Amino acid sequence: MAVSTFSLTTFLISIHAAIFFGRAAAGNSNLFREYIGAEFNNVKFSDVPINSNVEFHFILSFAIDYTSSSSASPTNGKFNIFWDTDNLTPDDVSAIKRQHSNVKVALSLGGDSVGDGFAYFNPSSIDSWVSNAVSSLTNIIQEYNLDGIDIDYEHFQADPKTFAECVGRLISTLKNNGVISFASIAPFDDDQVQSHYMALWKGYGHLIDYVNFQFYAYDKGTSVSEFLDYFATQSSNYAGGKVLPSFISDGSGGLGPENGFFTACSKLKSDGNLHGIFVWSADDSKGLGFKYEKQSQSLVAISH
Repeated sequence: MAVSTFSLTTFLISIHAAIFFGRAAAGNSNLFREYIGAEFNNVKFSDVPINSNVEFHFILSFAIDYTSSSSASPTNGKFNIFWDTDNLTPDDVSAIKRQHSNVKVALSLGGDSVGDGFAYFNPSSIDSWVSNAVSSLTNIIQEYNLDGIDIDYEHFQADPKTFAECVGRLISTLKNNGVISFASIAPFDDDQVQSHYMALWKGYGHLIDYVNFQFYAYDKGTSVSEFLDYFATQSSNYAGGKVLPSFISDGSGGLGPENGFFTACSKLKSDGNLHGIFVWSADDSKGLGFKYEKQSQSLVAISH
């Protein structure tokens, strides 16, 4: 029996869509991620409850390519440590990974601010930034026995193409050199931010394992239905990626854990779209007894 061109075309499109969206909705995951160390609240890895049935990522915040002095200035890819090194040392990393075989530790690059101003992405050139970043980050990652990196630049003095090439080549080189095993990005819904991260995604999305989308940057009081709409939008923007829902411990923005966050995550889970959960941050959660971390991990632990 002859097959019409229309039918064959429709069939091929449906097969392609199934493959593409199958990657986009790769199924539920038992991943839980938490930023730590940016606010110097004396929080330690060992303070945070760790469910043995999750894949747990601590994300040290932040490494920044600025000087470490009070008059911070850009250093073209020469990264320094800006997290709480009194409580989060290389020995502490080794200890928590020995105690919990399901724990990995990453570092995040950039962040919102440094010293009294914003932390800008401001390379002198693509080649020199990449060279310096590979060298300085390799040293830090190996000293701390880290497993991955997260990209959290939020302010830019370079165009999206330059950002995409710098960061894309950095991730590619660190992975090819066996320095890291995973990479994530942490965008939020701002035109300038999205233009930079979506350029990176377009060129190097195949190298990016997780999208830590900052859903807490949306307005405080976000409803469950609004959150799910935002999630669908960002899953489309970062098509094929594992977009993680998120909340902020202090409740200052987005859909909070007491206002429906877990309801929204349960809906994502029932649809097979809960790729994990991440939290900003352990520093703030310490004063809350990490109750929402426990609830988050319980939710993803049984979804794997």
